[in-house]
Amino acid sequence: MKLFGTDGVRGKAGKVLDAATAMRLAMAAGIYFRKNSKTNKIIIGKDTRRSGYMIETAIVAGLTAVGYDVRQIGPMPTPAIAFLTEDMRCDAGIMISASHNPYYDNGIKFFDHKGDKLDEKAEAQIEKIFFNSELIEQNQKQETQIGSSKRIDDVIGRYIVQIKNSFPKDLTLSGLRVVLDVANGAAYKVAPTIFNELGAETIVMANDPNGSNINLNCGALYPQELSQRVKKLRADVGFGFDGDADRVVVVDEKGNVVEGDKLLGALALYLKKSGNLKGGAIAATIMSNQALEEFLKKEGIGLKRCNVGDKYVLETLKESGLNFGGEQSGHIIFNEYAKTGDALVAALQVMAYMLTTKKSASELLNPFGLYPQLMKNIPTSKKIPIDTLPGFKELESELEKDKIRHLIRYSGTESLLRVLLEGEDIKLIEQKMVTLEEFFKKALSA
Repeated sequence: MKLFGTDGVRGKAGKVLDAATAMRLAMAAGIYFRKNSKTNKIIIGKDTRRSGYMIETAIVAGLTAVGYDVRQIGPMPTPAIAFLTEDMRCDAGIMISASHNPYYDNGIKFFDHKGDKLDEKAEAQIEKIFFNSELIEQNQKQETQIGSSKRIDDVIGRYIVQIKNSFPKDLTLSGLRVVLDVANGAAYKVAPTIFNELGAETIVMANDPNGSNINLNCGALYPQELSQRVKKLRADVGFGFDGDADRVVVVDEKGNVVEGDKLLGALALYLKKSGNLKGGAIAATIMSNQALEEFLKKEGIGLKRCNVGDKYVLETLKESGLNFGGEQSGHIIFNEYAKTGDALVAALQVMAYMLTTKKSASELLNPFGLYPQLMKNIPTSKKIPIDTLPGFKELESELEKDKIRHLIRYSGTESLLRVLLEGEDIKLIEQKMVTLEEFFKKALSA
């Protein structure tokens, strides 16, 4: 598709994603959702990027032009939009965010009336409408049929209650010191509120958004300062969120950053031990380390692998009757409490595990060792099908011969080729990565 990637529409604000594009995309989405409309309401949330004002205004214009009534709720996490779309009985939900990307990027994510991310079929239909000027012209309303817009400031309480309900009511965070890095992003209000209300001594970092500091050397992608703060303040644990708070990184009391696959394994074990793991398995992507699969098997837990993207994890959970899964990047899904990756739900489940076992984060969140894994992001201006590149098949055969698990794919949200190698010999992996990097840089620049 020309517009949609692995997680909605994303690009540089004002260029790839400008006001005209956002308005037309909103009109196309409104026409699509109109087919099954029940309430004629669509909710819009955003993170803290400066460009959010421009894109939000354009989306409101597009939706009202095709007759929709809009509810604007301001900066809120992506999982909050998923929850509130269903809770407020809206026909759809829209989140304006580029997640972990720099402030100058932005994106638009769509949710259906149940709060689920749209599948590729639905996205393709919206994209088809987007390029159909005649259809868009026919669906523009006039007079009293034009939609309205209303800003609502009090829905944060609904989401806070939902998140707190995911935490066992017989437990309290009283006596625990927690450091939160909210990445100057969408969780800057809600995260501290939740942890404070549950009794924790809460220290908050990167909670002064100015429109251009979201994800800037902070949050889930840059946990170094969080690690130092946890050690310095002798905190029990630290949590780093990304810009829209659907991703979490955990730092234990020793200042060690917990690998995403280890977090998945530890929480899967916690659910099994507590009798709350449905279907005897979890879902994870093809990116997850082979050591995770081996650990789960040893513990009698199955693993269902899926494509990269938390929406594919969620699809796998539904199809297989499971209730837990995620990505090594920190998208952790407890689908009894959230419709997408939710950093706050995941953080509270870690706290519940620590409290019920009376063990430290370092004891619980390092349950197995990982196979050496190396990943490179190679910038590219064009996305030529990898299998058609002369010489690639031969390189792939060499990797298989050396028993190196590999995943090579184009990013669905950025102009990057992602190369992942995994095996037992790190030196061999490093050598092969150099070879692949040189190959792709030459092949994709020709």
